[in-house]
Amino acid sequence: PKVQAEVNPAAAPVEAPRQIAPEIDTSFERAAVSAILSGIVGGAVGGVPEPPPPPAAPVRVGGAIKPPVKTRDVRPQYPPIAQSARIQGVVIIEATISPQGKVQDARVLRSIPLLDGAALDAVRQWEFTPTLLNGVPVPVIMTVTVQFTLT
Repeated sequence: PKVQAEVNPAAAPVEAPRQIAPEIDTSFERAAVSAILSGIVGGAVGGVPEPPPPPAAPVRVGGAIKPPVKTRDVRPQYPPIAQSARIQGVVIIEATISPQGKVQDARVLRSIPLLDGAALDAVRQWEFTPTLLNGVPVPVIMTVTVQFTLT
């Protein structure tokens, strides 16, 4: 049988060490532990600051929400292929206007395929007065029409 020596790591050493290692400063760790134990979130007085509120969801025009006023109007470029095919009519677009009055999103609701791209390009360049809700600028969703007429 193999003989095993009993090792007790908690026992005092038989020999005295020649040099003692310097003591490590643990005051920060103790402060953090005491802060956690005393209930201060994040170890700081007042805790971690609240996250910013999520951006406001766009509101629809209607009722008490008045449509923003267009301040920059860009007319669409009539596509040559649609012009030569004598295609005319109305493209209806749903546009989301940012709190700053810029068109941030636009999608076609009623389509004339050869005219949709030109209508979207024009609407995306439009600018509006900001829509205010309780005195605060908010994003707004509105429906716009783009008329294509041959002369």
